[in-house]
This record gives sequence, structure tokens and C-alpha cells, in this order.
Amino acid sequence: MGAALALALAGCVTAGGGIRSVALLDGAVVAAAPAGYCIAPGAGRRGEDSAVVLMGRCSAGSEADPAVLTLSVGQAGSAGAMTAGGEALVAFFRSDEGRAMLSREGRAADVRVLEAVGVGDAFLLHVEDRAVGDYWRALTGVRGRLVTVSASGPEGQALPAGKGRALIEAAVPALRRATAAAASWSCGHGGGIVSRGGRNPVV
Repeated sequence: MGAALALALAGCVTAGGGIRSVALLDGAVVAAAPAGYCIAPGAGRRGEDSAVVLMGRCSAGSEADPAVLTLSVGQAGSAGAMTAGGEALVAFFRSDEGRAMLSREGRAADVRVLEAVGVGDAFLLHVEDRAVGDYWRALTGVRGRLVTVSASGPEGQALPAGKGRALIEAAVPALRRATAAAASWSCGHGGGIVSRGGRNPVV
């Protein structure tokens, strides 16, 4: 995917300066944060044909639960993996290969898939990883690209029961709405690069 680097952000900002959405890969996908959360302007990774974006609470005083959201956009055509269907996806992610893919350390033995369910056009996984704890992840196809969104607690903390699933179920529709509106998207400022005024989100 290339070396880690700060994302060049052309995005919508909140009144308080937080970045709520950002166009990725020349507008192929527009990442959007769920309510109460903002995109970290100096975090993530972008290659020639893929990207990773991190999100957290817009401010320390926010009523939103502390959480870390990670949105990954795969290469063009990668959404073909979703055509296998729910049963095949469940079988894969319960296999050694699938659990190793989910593991932060790449070790299948570290991961248990607690739940797997299809919701609309998304496939949701409830995962327990020894390295990161309990988290939820959604997989969906957007404009031919596989997009994954995960929600977990900050380092050493767990999200309240049900919060991880609620966050990814809010993030996926936000992503789809923002991407669908990308052609006419201007955010009231002409889509310029956001380099000042944005505050780093906190977890």
C-alpha cells in the first residue's frame, strides 16, 4: 500500500473545525464519519489504489463514546470478494486463513469470530482478538472496491455492549451517502484542501 503518510484531505468540516468526510483515490470513495466522530487529518495510509482512514471523537468533551474507527478501501475490483455470499464469507473468516487475516498479529489462534451477520449490502463480524480485544468489522462493496470499517475501544478499553455494532451500522450508510453525492459535493467551500483549522479527533 505504500509508506504511511498524512492524507491530503479535501473534506467537509464541522463548525468546530473537525473533518467529517474526505474524498479518497481521486473521489472513487468518500469516507464519512458517523455522528459525533471526525476523521484524523494526520493519520492513515494511502497507496496508488488503496487507502486507510482513522476516526475518533471530534472533541474530548463530546458525548460520543471513546472509540477508534478504521476505514480501509481496497483496490479497484476488490469488491468481487463479496459475491461469494454470506455462507462462504462466514466459512472463510472462521477458517485459519480468515482468522489470520483478521488478526492484528497475523495469528489465527489469536482470533475468535463471535458473530457473523448480513445487514443490507454489508457483512458484519464480531471479533475477539487477543491483541486488540473485542471489536466489530463491516465489509461492503462500494464502486467495485471492498471497503471495511472496524470499531473498537481505545487502547486497553472496551466499547460498551452493542456500541461497536451500532457505530459500523452508522458508518456504512454514511459512507454510501457521501460517495453517492460525490459528483455534486462541494461542502460550501469548493472542495479545497483542508490543511488548517481541523483538530485531531480524540479517543
